[in-house]
Amino acid sequence: MTTGKINVSVENIFPLIKKFLYSDHEIFLRELVSNGTDATLKLKHLISIGEAKVEYGNPIIEIKIDKEGKKIHIIDQGLGMTADEVEKYINQVAFSGAEEFLDKYKDSAKDSGIIGHFGLGFYSAFMVAEKVEIITKSYKDEPAAHWTCDGSPEFTLEPADKTSRGTEIILHIAEDSLEFLEDSKISGLLNKYNKFMPIPIKFGTRTETLPKPEDAPEDYVNETVEIDNIINNPNPAWTKQPSELSDEDYKNFYRELYPMQFEEPLFHIHLNVDYPFNLTGILYFPKLGTDMQIQKDKIQLYQNQVYVTDNVEGIVPEFLTMLKGVIDSPDIPLNVSRSGLQADGAVKKISNYITRKVADKLKSLFNENRADFEAKWNDIKIVLEYGMLSEEKFYEKAGAFVLYPTVDDTYFTLDELKEKLKENQTDKDGKLVVLYAGNKDAQHSYIEAAKDKGYEVLLLDSPIISHLIQKIENDNSGLTFVRVDSDHIDNLIKKEENTISKLSDDEKAALKTSLEAYIPKAYSVQLEAMDSQAAPFIITQPEFMRRMKEMSQTGGGGMFGMGNMPEMYNLVVNTNSDLASSILNTEDKTHQEHLVKQALDLAKLSQNLLKGEALTAFVKRSFEMIK
Repeated sequence: MTTGKINVSVENIFPLIKKFLYSDHEIFLRELVSNGTDATLKLKHLISIGEAKVEYGNPIIEIKIDKEGKKIHIIDQGLGMTADEVEKYINQVAFSGAEEFLDKYKDSAKDSGIIGHFGLGFYSAFMVAEKVEIITKSYKDEPAAHWTCDGSPEFTLEPADKTSRGTEIILHIAEDSLEFLEDSKISGLLNKYNKFMPIPIKFGTRTETLPKPEDAPEDYVNETVEIDNIINNPNPAWTKQPSELSDEDYKNFYRELYPMQFEEPLFHIHLNVDYPFNLTGILYFPKLGTDMQIQKDKIQLYQNQVYVTDNVEGIVPEFLTMLKGVIDSPDIPLNVSRSGLQADGAVKKISNYITRKVADKLKSLFNENRADFEAKWNDIKIVLEYGMLSEEKFYEKAGAFVLYPTVDDTYFTLDELKEKLKENQTDKDGKLVVLYAGNKDAQHSYIEAAKDKGYEVLLLDSPIISHLIQKIENDNSGLTFVRVDSDHIDNLIKKEENTISKLSDDEKAALKTSLEAYIPKAYSVQLEAMDSQAAPFIITQPEFMRRMKEMSQTGGGGMFGMGNMPEMYNLVVNTNSDLASSILNTEDKTHQEHLVKQALDLAKLSQNLLKGEALTAFVKRSFEMIK
C-alpha cells in the first residue's frame, strides 16, 4: 500500500474547493458523470484507432445510492486507470488527463467529444463528501487500484480486486449534504445536467410488464421484468443533421426540452457550423407578443452534450435571449467549474454567426411563405425590433423581412411602405409622413379621420417602438413617423392649402381668453381653422415630447428624467365650428363654462382620459343638460 500527500500548491485544497472554486455544490454530480463519459469516449477512440485491443460493448454510466451507508456510487465502463495513472491524474492535481490525452491524439481525437479537465473536476466530489474512494481497473492488463482520501491532503493507494474494466467512485456523503442521498434530488440533477450526455446513464431500474402471448391460456399471468432506467437521451436532435429531422422531430425535441411548455414553437433555426469554430444547436421562436418582461435564460448552453448554464449572455446576442433552445460548442471558454463564461474573440465570432444565421432563416421564411410569416408577426416582432435596435448587423439585414402592419391588417416592408405612401402622404416640404397608432381602440376617432383623407395608418404597439422609429428616421432623412393623435388631421401632413378661419384675429384672441379661464393648465390651447364639420375640440399629444417620454421610460431617449414628467396635451379648438362661435358669443358666464367643460370632457372621453371624479361630474352634468 502507498500513502502520501496529494501534490497541490496549497497545504489544503479542500476548503478552497468547497468555498470558492465551485459556487454551486450540486455540480459535483455533473463533473463526475462527465469524467465517466470522458473515460468511455476515450476508450472508444483508442479502440477505433487500434491502440486498445478490447471490446467496446455497450457501456453505460451507473449512479447508485446507498442511503443506509450514506454513499453515492458513480460507475463507468471506460478505460479505467492504473495505479501509476491514479498517482498522476488524481494526486498531481495540476495535470489534466483530458488535455494531455487531446494533445497526444490531437489529430485523430478532435471529433471524439472529450469534455476535458479531469483532475480539478474530480475534486468537486469533496464539496459533498467527507471521504472519497476510487476503485479502478485499466483496459490495460494491469492490477486494479483503490485510492482513498478523507478530505485532507493525506491519501492511500493500494491494489484492489476489481476485475471489470472501468472506474467506480464512492462518495461518503458529509452530514451537511445528506439531501444528495434522496432519489428525487439525484434524479433532478441528472435531468438538469446530464439529460443529453452521449453515454447512456442508468439510475435505478423500472418494472415493465411483458405483452401477453397470443397463445397464452386464459389464466395466464402477465410476466414483469426489471429493466435499466436510462435517464438520458444520448443522441439529441441538435447532434443530428437537419436532413435527418422532420418538423415533428423538432417539435418533439422542444417538448423534451420544455415538458411543462404546452404551446408549440412558431418555428426553429438549426445551427450547424464547424469552421472557424464548432457550434451546433437548435433555437426556437416561442409566442412572445409584446411582453418585454418575458423570462430570459431559456436557452441552454452545453459543451459536448454536458449542460453548462442557461445564462448565455455574451454568446447569444441579447435580443435572442428571449428565444428557447440549445447551443452546444466545445469552443466556448469556460472556467474550471464550467459555469463562468469569459468573453473573447471566439465568443464574439459565435455571437455574430448566430445573428447572421437567424437573419438568414427569417429572410427565407419570409420569402417561402409570406402569408404564414405575416400571421406570426405579432408573436415575434418584439424580438426582431429589439434586434434592430441592439445589433447593427441584424439591422442591416432586417429590411428584407421586418414588417409594418396597418390598422387594417395589411403588411408592408419599409421599401414597400415608402412606395405605397409617397403619392398621398408626402407633405409640402417633400417629406414622407408615416402615420401610426399605438392602440386601435383608444385612437379610433383619429384613425378614422386619417382614413377619411385616404391615408394609411400603421399599427405600431410594441413597448420599444419609439426607439425603433427614431432609429429608422435617423437612417432615412426624407421620412418621419407621426402618431395620429399628435395633432389634428390637417396638421399631420401639411399640404399647401390652408383653411380660412371665419373668426377675426380679435375674436380668436377673445375666444382663447375665455377658454383658458376654464381649461386646466395641463392643456395648451391652440386655435386652428378646420373644416366646419370636424370635431370642435380635439386633444392631441405632441409627437416629440410624448416620444421622448416613452423612450425614457423604456431606457434611453437622451433626456434625463423625461419618463417622470407629467403627460402634456394640446387642446386644439376648431375656430370654424358652431361650438366655438357659441362659446365666444354667449354672455352667460355660467353657460359658457358649462359649454367649455362639456366639450373638453367629451374630447377627454375620446382619448380615454376622463376618469374618477371628473367622469362622475361629466355624467351628472350631461343628465342635467338633457332634462
